[in-house]
Amino acid sequence: MKELGAGSTPPELPAAGQQLVKLIGNLCFSIFVISVLVFSVIAVTYQPPDPWFQTSKAITKSLSATLPNSTFATDDSLLPTGEDLVASPPSPPACRFRTRFEKSWRRYRDYRRFHLSPTENCTFEVIRAGNFRSGINAARRPRRAASPPTIQIPDLDINDTIPTVGSESEFRKGRYLYYTRGGDHCKSMNHYLWSFLCGLGEADFLNRTFVMDLNVCLAGSYTSTGENEDGKDFRFYFDFEHLKETASVVEEVDFLRDWRKWDRSGGKNQKSSSSRISFRKVPTYKVTPMQLKKEKSTIVWRQFEGPEPENYWYRVCEGRAAKYIQRPWHAIWKSKRLMNIVSEIAGKMDWDYDALHVVRGEKTMNKELWPNLDSDTSPESLVEKVTKLVTPWRNLYIATNEPFYNYFDKLRSHYKVHLLEDYKELWGNNSEWYNETMILNGGRPVQFDGYMRVAVDTEVLYRAKVRVETFNNLTRDCKDGINTC
Repeated sequence: MKELGAGSTPPELPAAGQQLVKLIGNLCFSIFVISVLVFSVIAVTYQPPDPWFQTSKAITKSLSATLPNSTFATDDSLLPTGEDLVASPPSPPACRFRTRFEKSWRRYRDYRRFHLSPTENCTFEVIRAGNFRSGINAARRPRRAASPPTIQIPDLDINDTIPTVGSESEFRKGRYLYYTRGGDHCKSMNHYLWSFLCGLGEADFLNRTFVMDLNVCLAGSYTSTGENEDGKDFRFYFDFEHLKETASVVEEVDFLRDWRKWDRSGGKNQKSSSSRISFRKVPTYKVTPMQLKKEKSTIVWRQFEGPEPENYWYRVCEGRAAKYIQRPWHAIWKSKRLMNIVSEIAGKMDWDYDALHVVRGEKTMNKELWPNLDSDTSPESLVEKVTKLVTPWRNLYIATNEPFYNYFDKLRSHYKVHLLEDYKELWGNNSEWYNETMILNGGRPVQFDGYMRVAVDTEVLYRAKVRVETFNNLTRDCKDGINTC
């Protein structure tokens, strides 16, 4: 084998090999350049499909894949009310803001101004929310001179007009269930609702229209005088518009007037007994709804004339009838006018607050049933316990039956305290509530009574982020008295 001598050079690669290496290098570089060009062209010319121009089938398929993972779920931690017991109705075409802190699906009015920022997927994000009534189209409260308040136009969103029967022929074709006033009148509101919904449930079972008395007697426990107050309007407390939409009802005064007028006229043949409006008197609750199921009379007239508790409406739904009569709790909502006050109070705290429920009143005086309640809810004790449960300097709404406004002053050193009385302008003589309820009351002012205060207090409490309850967090006593926990 020939060795390389000093100063000699190594043999060069054949010419064919060099050409092959250059060819491979050029090919790889060309592929890279072409790939970059193709990617650039695609990036410049490609446009994603516009969801507004997709077919309804494609949009439905997309929503079906998205909605199961959405965050719009009901919160079972809230005490269910009539609003929560029914399925949400289809959304109207006009869009209305509903804060994410609002647990009920009912629409509440909001007058804030919201600043939006576009995000991905053609959506918008709220980056800032203004103060209450900061929106461009929000009506400013007028500055009024010292003069009697003027009557405002009723809220167009509320339709609580009284339905009428119509013509004589419609009256005769109808089927009615009429309850005369019983011992339930002037009882507590819980007693009243329990009895009223019994009658409404029987009317539904019998496929009849319920004749209801809009006159409510408020028990003395909710009045300023401590005495029962008759002549209150059902519409002060409950949503009559929703009741009309979910149940068949007529008002008692108009019904009795039409009954007398058309029964006395007797139609074309006044001497014929068949022209009289047929009715059946039911003198006792012991006649069950099942026995009246096949009754053909135009009016089934239940009378409650016995002594208490024989004259309570709810006795109709006891015993075997309880298996057949379902009380339509979904038909009872709180008045929209009261709920508008709730919305305004929560809105003034920007829907970002915690709440404290302090029960005192008569229970603190009954040491046999609640021996520790008074001391456990003293100002000093409240500061000690609440500061461990609620972050300092939060908005703290206190729902309470404590009559002394300054009772919670010690908490003001730790929180921004809010009480219902701080918002009394919402039902004062310049408020929407005042003017609208005065129209319902025939031009006479309506007092914002104790039951209304409890209703508003409770609804604001339910919408808080953190809720501290008296009998769960503050006291060792039981809610219904000693040894009932």
